[in-house]
This record gives sequence, structure tokens and C-alpha cells, in this order.
Amino acid sequence: MSLPHPVTGALFASPVPPGTGWPGDPATPSTPMARDRAEVAASAAAATRLAKLDARVSVCRACPRLVAWREQVAEQKRAAFAGQPYWGRPAPGFGSAAPRLLVLGVAPAAHGANRTGRNFTGDRSGDFLYAALHRARLATQADSWASGDGLELIGVRITAAVHCAPPQNKPTAAEEATCAAWLDRELVLCSRALDAVLCLGQLAWRAFGGAARRLGWHVPTPLPRFAHGATYEATVQVHGRAPTRSRTVRVAASYHVSQQNTFTGRLTADMLDDVLAGLLRSHS
Repeated sequence: MSLPHPVTGALFASPVPPGTGWPGDPATPSTPMARDRAEVAASAAAATRLAKLDARVSVCRACPRLVAWREQVAEQKRAAFAGQPYWGRPAPGFGSAAPRLLVLGVAPAAHGANRTGRNFTGDRSGDFLYAALHRARLATQADSWASGDGLELIGVRITAAVHCAPPQNKPTAAEEATCAAWLDRELVLCSRALDAVLCLGQLAWRAFGGAARRLGWHVPTPLPRFAHGATYEATVQVHGRAPTRSRTVRVAASYHVSQQNTFTGRLTADMLDDVLAGLLRSHS
């Protein structure tokens, strides 16, 4: 059964087929689909632009457990959203095509990004994050409730270590490893402008460090222990430059913006603002 998109009113099935007009859908019906880890690696390596990478991410079917879960959620829905279509596909990165700041999360929420198609959109975690980005003048709105709602990011790109919503919000090690090639390529394609990375949660902190090492970037060994406000500097090799040059990127950790953290006071708005301010000061 097709249902109306909450912004445009256009009708969509759940999950949403690629290239059918969903706001922000980067794919077309002919976008190549990766079905295993080797195909993810090959498809990511062949993406020469972020837009192409996002399209390929958004149709990936490499992890059977995640595919089954995200589509089950899209079909069964939460009662509060029973009248809406669910994206039900991997949530690709979005934002600036030449980001100075990359915000790295863990994985889409089952009834947030898995419903809206955009990371941190349509749930309380996103409300908390976008409010902070808006206060820092990095987002045009203080909240985001649906794809196509008018939100624009300013010099920022948001992505995730794992692009599909996992059961219990916990991807397996094998699923993280399969998705890693997407993150590696995304970092390469962001490298020309990148000044700072904000890792939301321990998994994101670990994922960035692993990706940096695989790319031959210099990061501390061992990585600093994850803690809110922890920072280090990474030396990044810049993509598309001849001769090769490097730049210094500041990496910072924050507790994840999950309701478990924000509702209990483990993460407050001031705490997130302080981490963001520190990153912005270091490259002002």
C-alpha cells in the first residue's frame, strides 16, 4: 500500500523504491546494488563523487540480517507513523559536498532515519543534534522532522559508521566490517576540505580510527580512550591533489545524542556545545 510523504504528499511504497521521487533520494532505478562485502568494496572504490557514493550506499543489500530488519520495520511501522511511508533502505551521508566538519554517528534509528531516509531526522536524537548545530550556525533549522523539510547544513556533512538500522541498535562486528568500505571512501572524498570530525559514541570513535589507519592516515597508536571531550589530531592525505599533500584534522568525541544519554543528563546541550565550539575554534 502506498502512503503520502509527510512533506510532499506524493505516494510511496514502504520500503521506498530507488529513483521514485522521494526528497533527497540520491539513487536511480539503475544505481548498482552491492550484495556482499566484496561488492561493497568494489562499488565504493568506483565512486568518484560523494553524490555517486551516496546513491550506491542507499541501495546496498550486503548484510542479510540488516536488510531483513530494516524492511520488516518499514512494513510493520510504529503506530505513531502508521500513516507514513518508511524509507526502509540504508541512510546515506548528506550535507555539504565539501565539508569542513564531518559528524559521524553509529547507525540509523529504526523509526528515525529508517523512516525518513536521512540520518538524525525524525527522532529526539536528531532534535538534540540539530539544535546544537543550529546554535553553532552550522544548520539552518534547530530540528528536522522529514526529508525535504528545508534543513540545510553549512559546511557540515553527517554520516554513520553503519548505514542500516540494526536490531537493538547494535550492528555486529561483521556488519561493521562490511560497511567500512563505504566510510573509507567517504573520508577520501571529503579529505580536501575536512578540518574536523565529531564522533558521536564509542563505536563511531573506533570506526573513524580504523578507517584512518586503513587509509594510511596518521593517528595516535593506540587511540586515546573514548571519553566525552576526548580529542586528537589526525594527519590526512588529501584526495585529488598532485603532488600529494596532507592536512591536519581535529577529531573529537562526544557521548551519543541518544535519548538514553540526553534524557538522563549524561549528555547536556552545554556539553555538546562545548565540544563543537572547541572544534570550530581549532580551525577558525
